[in-house]
Amino acid sequence: MRKKLVLVGNGMAGMRAIEELLSVAPDMYEVTVFGSEPCGNYNRILLSPLLADEKSLNDIMLNSLAWYTEQGITLHTGKLVTKIDRLRRVVTADDGTKAPYDVLILATGSHPIMIPIPGADLDGVVTYRNVEDVNAMLAAAKKFRNAVVIGGGLLGLEAAYGLQKQGMDVTVVHLLDCLMERQLDKPAAALLKASLEERGLRFEMEAQTKAIIGKKRVEAVSFVDDWEIPADLVVMAVGIRPNIDLAQSAGIYTERGIVVNDTMQTYDPRIYAVGECVQHRGTCYGLVAPLFEQAKTLANHVAELGFARYEGSMLSTKLKVTGIDVFSAGDIVGDRDTEALLFQDPVKSSYKKLLLKDQKIVGAVLYGDTIDGSRFFQMIRDGIDVSDIRENLLFGHSTVGDSGTAGTNTITLLPATTEICGCNGVCKGTITDAIISKNLFTIDDVRLHTKASSSCGSCTGLVEQLLSDTLGGDYSASPAKKSICACTDFTHDEVRKAIREQDLKTIPSVMAFLNWKEPEGCPKCRPALNFYLLCQWPGEYQDDQQSRFINERAHANIQKDGTYSVIPRIWGGVTSPSELKAIAEVAEKYQVPTVKFTGGQRLDLLGVKKQDLPGVWRDLNAAGLVSGHAYGKALRTVKTCVGSEWCRFGTQDSTGLGIKLERMAWGSWHPHKVKLAVSGCPRNCAESTIKDFGVVCVDSGYELHIGGNGGIKIRPTDFLCKVETEAEVLEYCGAFLQLYRENGHYLERTAPWIERVGLSTIKEAIVEDQTRRMELHAKFLHSQKYSQTDPWADNSKEESALSFMPIAANPADSEQRIRLEVGS
Repeated sequence: MRKKLVLVGNGMAGMRAIEELLSVAPDMYEVTVFGSEPCGNYNRILLSPLLADEKSLNDIMLNSLAWYTEQGITLHTGKLVTKIDRLRRVVTADDGTKAPYDVLILATGSHPIMIPIPGADLDGVVTYRNVEDVNAMLAAAKKFRNAVVIGGGLLGLEAAYGLQKQGMDVTVVHLLDCLMERQLDKPAAALLKASLEERGLRFEMEAQTKAIIGKKRVEAVSFVDDWEIPADLVVMAVGIRPNIDLAQSAGIYTERGIVVNDTMQTYDPRIYAVGECVQHRGTCYGLVAPLFEQAKTLANHVAELGFARYEGSMLSTKLKVTGIDVFSAGDIVGDRDTEALLFQDPVKSSYKKLLLKDQKIVGAVLYGDTIDGSRFFQMIRDGIDVSDIRENLLFGHSTVGDSGTAGTNTITLLPATTEICGCNGVCKGTITDAIISKNLFTIDDVRLHTKASSSCGSCTGLVEQLLSDTLGGDYSASPAKKSICACTDFTHDEVRKAIREQDLKTIPSVMAFLNWKEPEGCPKCRPALNFYLLCQWPGEYQDDQQSRFINERAHANIQKDGTYSVIPRIWGGVTSPSELKAIAEVAEKYQVPTVKFTGGQRLDLLGVKKQDLPGVWRDLNAAGLVSGHAYGKALRTVKTCVGSEWCRFGTQDSTGLGIKLERMAWGSWHPHKVKLAVSGCPRNCAESTIKDFGVVCVDSGYELHIGGNGGIKIRPTDFLCKVETEAEVLEYCGAFLQLYRENGHYLERTAPWIERVGLSTIKEAIVEDQTRRMELHAKFLHSQKYSQTDPWADNSKEESALSFMPIAANPADSEQRIRLEVGS
């Protein structure tokens, strides 16, 4: 028989725990849920759009009553659990309903704080926590005129905005001189207040409420300095406190909240708790992101997997306050040891403040233009030294798709057809529709369902902004460590550490040691594991071709019509008549429809049929041409100019050096594609300053540049150092590539990698530490002994070529054709 699990609290945190449990152990428990409200689980974040008549109750439902039935869950609606018999393991509701349990989850949420003043119990005084409160406010708005909202935090401002949209005259009363003081500093709060006043809201700041006046129903609000304002409706929005009433009555240990450990377990080992009622490591949380992290950890342990831990959350908060974007993270006040970087544009109502301590960002406040919030938050979490980039920090990476012109302020106004994710061709409408229809809450949810932000990551800020816009309210970016994928809770760095320290040399051994949730993994984690093993154990690990993307398996780039692109390697962009002749003959023989020069100084044969690939490779190999790896997360090209050999401005032999670099580095696999360039003089004809590793020749030697990117989001390189000899260029390049191979996350380009770890870290390893540089270079050369084999030569052989043939009516026909071609 299945064990019995009872959930007390049918809200977002508790039901997220049940959903997580069903995803990992669907048949382990017989689940019973008690909810005090007469409906299924709904999205409390969207109460504000409900109040503003922008959404209906059905629009914000997360789990309908039918869903519970479909999942085999017994749901008791409108029933408040009032007793827990821990000895007999039974809960009892206010109507006498009883339910036994083997495991009990408390998700009792929080109580809204009511200010203990005279008149707080009058009709027309409400809080703002649930659908019942919203219905009471909507009913009042139809009959009355004047509304007073006590509390200038997020909920108070959202309530004020919704009531104003219902036609009421609204005054916000706040005890302090700064709105949203937990999220905003005074300048940002002043901008917010001014904007809201322009929209018709009134504010009474530094006003302490004395009493609510009225006989049966509220009539006015009075203040301690003996004045009052009329009120037909008063909304208390001054905060929340954890609901620990049930836990206390059962003798479960509580402080401010129900005290839990890192597995979300209370002092009773059969009872867990999650959500706003919880106190973890001295902290209570009220935003969705940390509560969902708690739910995931809880489900992991209730399912008896036992490896997840919740270690707390450092929150960043990206909010949509009545249509205005604000973001905050970390310490927003600072002290005498912090310094502030400030940017303010009054015309565009844009304000940015970064607080730095020891050259690291410790806090951020953004108002208006918040698109770089996630980037700043990542830097806070990772403790990045920003001394090398501080002069440009405040200007960020505000781009939309390929346009590079639209920022956060305009994204709401853009049409649904606007492309947000250029890598995967995902439009704004696709993302917003998915958020609404599939009840998505996190950036990872959006990536899973739409692929937006799942490739280069440059649109992450925009996708998070769409989440904030669509969800409204308190969408918050999660500070949880980012796992490789949904198959594991371990990060890229943790997986690489396990591979290295535990001597793991196969994908199955990694998955077994780290308790992978999916025994076969997924298309996201398998390529990453394959690369990490290949990098750690060159010469020992056998490359798993089935764990590679289709382009790498086929050793050619698939095109939109199903044909392939073949690009042979042209060393340093230098070719010969015989090579050109061979390429032309191949194009004619296989009727290649298009032959095109690439931006990397190579020739691209476009439109090659899959069954023709082995023959094309074989003929190119016969002319001495090898794969250009244009399809792989590998070294792509080394672009050069003609340099001192021909150019009157050339200072060094850039072409010859480029060929040497390519001969050294070809065939190397990396976290992402890598491009090199060598320019013969500072005129930079080879565009070295937008390459992953670029060399600019000067009279006295060579300037080395790293981390450039010329794709969707252009990023100029960072200057690494200057060296005097070609041998040094080769050594520094090999060391840089190996450092990137060992420390970059799979699918992370060099540019975001350098921003993540800091330029100073790269310089310490390569420029300042000669021993480390030489070790890295030696390791790179060692790995190249096993990488510099031409995949075209291997796959044009008879036994490999068969896999490229289409399925025929008579398989022997395909096999015979391959043998004839190989023989000829």
